[in-house]
Amino acid sequence: MSTSTEPRTTDALLLDEDAQDLLFREARTANAFTDEPVTDEQLAAIFELVKWAPTAMNTQPLRVVVVRSAEAKDRLLPHMAEGNRAKTAAAPATALLAADIDFHEELPRTFPHNPGARDMLAGDEASRARMAELNAGLQVGYAIIGIRAAGLAAGPMTGFDAAAVSREFFPDGRHRVLVAVNIGKPADNAFRDRLPRLPFDEVVAAL
Repeated sequence: MSTSTEPRTTDALLLDEDAQDLLFREARTANAFTDEPVTDEQLAAIFELVKWAPTAMNTQPLRVVVVRSAEAKDRLLPHMAEGNRAKTAAAPATALLAADIDFHEELPRTFPHNPGARDMLAGDEASRARMAELNAGLQVGYAIIGIRAAGLAAGPMTGFDAAAVSREFFPDGRHRVLVAVNIGKPADNAFRDRLPRLPFDEVVAAL
């Protein structure tokens, strides 16, 4: 049963109330997880939702490394901020969400109706990097919702040495890790108290 005190707007939404709660109202950033594993099947199902995120020119720059093994965790943990280290060590999986700054190489496949798109971006790495980070950021938001849709909790973090994590897990130097997300079934003590959200009339202006 929902415990949220936020206003309900179910009459204006197609999602039923349980789905709204699962994906939004009752979903929380998790800080502790059970030891139940995150399976390959769950990861694939999450990606099959996340891949539909909108991106400029259908660039799809998000690239993901999922850290689950003890060996991979040992490589990751030294680069995490001290306050994020223990919960990352205990999480069944940690997804490293990165932006591929060479996404343009895929444009002949992903944006085929514009044959010149790849060459237009090939010589401008600075613009590609900005484009990659913005659009991968859009995909990150979808990734968090996709994780929740699988019945799992997400613990997104930016408290880590992003340059060091990028070098460790994307050694080609062409990817920039933006967010690390712990994934799993939430433990009993997983959530802190809900913090306030700004109300509609302070955020949205309809002109």
